[in-house]
Amino acid sequence: MTPDAMPSRRTVLRAAGAGSAAATVLVSGCGSDDAPGGTTDGTATSAPPSTTEAPPATEAPSTPEAPSTPAAAPSALARTADIPVGGGTVFKDEKVVVTQPVAGEFKAFSAICTHQGCTVAKVENGTIDCPCHGSKYRIADGSVAAGPAPRPLPPEDVNVSAGTITLT
Repeated sequence: MTPDAMPSRRTVLRAAGAGSAAATVLVSGCGSDDAPGGTTDGTATSAPPSTTEAPPATEAPSTPEAPSTPAAAPSALARTADIPVGGGTVFKDEKVVVTQPVAGEFKAFSAICTHQGCTVAKVENGTIDCPCHGSKYRIADGSVAAGPAPRPLPPEDVNVSAGTITLT
């Protein structure tokens, strides 16, 4: 295209919409000998000044910090007497299962089956059982006793103190 046949910058800006990104891109490659910054061969010698500028950055007004409140104490899951020896209890709302494999030893695991994410339903005969596809986990360590679960139940931290079990 010859310099005479090229549209003027004004025409390109009108067609693309003034201030748009497309206009800025188009304008930066256009030039003519009748416009500032152009040469006789139709190439631009420098990018034209931007028609829109971002507003200057300002800092957000500072607000006084709210007084910090202590974290709420963890609520008790159960009393130790509520967890049967050789069994356990599923806490669906907390998504945790607490077991007592031997007297006085408490373990906690995620109640979410590692097979397809169902919540385990019961603790029976030394296993934590998932109702969806029959996976079973050992109460002592959460390991897989029967598949299709691919991994053991992840352990959860509990605190046993003064006959109370709390999730930490």
